[in-house]
Amino acid sequence: MSSRQLTMARAISEAIAQEMERDPTVFVVGEDIGKYGGIFGATQGLLERFGSERVRDTPISETAFIGAAVGAAMSGMRPIAELMFVDFFGVAMDQIYNLMAKNVYFSGGNVHVPMVLMTATGGGYSDAGQHSQNLYATFAHLPGMKVVVPSNAYDAKGLMISAIRDESPVVYMFHKGLMGLVWMPSVRSAQTVVPEEPYTVPIGQAAVRREGKDVTVVAVGLMVHRALDAADALAREQIEAEVLDLRSLVPLDRESILRSVAKTGHLVVVDEDYRSYGLTSEVITTVVEHDLSLLRSKPERVAYPEIPVPYSRPMEQFALPNAEKIAAAVRRTLATSAVA
Repeated sequence: MSSRQLTMARAISEAIAQEMERDPTVFVVGEDIGKYGGIFGATQGLLERFGSERVRDTPISETAFIGAAVGAAMSGMRPIAELMFVDFFGVAMDQIYNLMAKNVYFSGGNVHVPMVLMTATGGGYSDAGQHSQNLYATFAHLPGMKVVVPSNAYDAKGLMISAIRDESPVVYMFHKGLMGLVWMPSVRSAQTVVPEEPYTVPIGQAAVRREGKDVTVVAVGLMVHRALDAADALAREQIEAEVLDLRSLVPLDRESILRSVAKTGHLVVVDEDYRSYGLTSEVITTVVEHDLSLLRSKPERVAYPEIPVPYSRPMEQFALPNAEKIAAAVRRTLATSAVA
């Protein structure tokens, strides 16, 4: 396979283009996804290549175009619907959860809904409370949908191809801070070597991004990079953190979580979504319910507090998880072990 470095935005649009070439039933709908190429670049170049019949710019009506995508999927097509910001899910929640997620069950398995709901997540850019949330747990909590969250360009392409080919509805959540756009600050390490040929990344399989023996740090999306930064800082203190990138929230790779914690005995879970009722709780509960004796200290959570995302940049940065908060959580859990 030939490879080159791509941003996440380029990797996603390439994945969609290759699947549109392979399968004529694949098409894209959403706001500003045509000539503009998607405000985060996920559909750049598709209109010129495939035309307006298969790359359909829609009015500002998430209720209409997501509902239309559900109907198309049930009729044998494979639509990709872009919900511009995940925060906008509220106006189309009936279409997402009462139709997209449930119609396979309602039909007794006789009708499939093979569609992708692609959406942007994440804060850090003073976009305020209606454009900055992650809401991973909102979708992961509701049965009937798979949920994937890539942290780099290689996974972004492979997970998108897997999502398009899947017979289930897949919610594909990309973080704005990883897309590599020239007009928005982005984490450089999200830009990775990506093969030119199509390939898949299995949905439901986590990846160890850094090996370590002292503590397991579980993260997803942008927080994987924050965790790696924290691990670099901790290594200077002779603390070796293992960083586990979940990549998929549904299905959740519980085996990889348990395997890592069995090795390290300590656990820190990082999530840019809200702390309560979320991913951090689910990961910790996975370990505790399986075998409490795997933990040699109390686990720690680093997540977003239960407040609307502030518009004020200093206030937003104060609330967001970062490498310093992750490193501090690691030190706390290791100190608890030492005391015990």
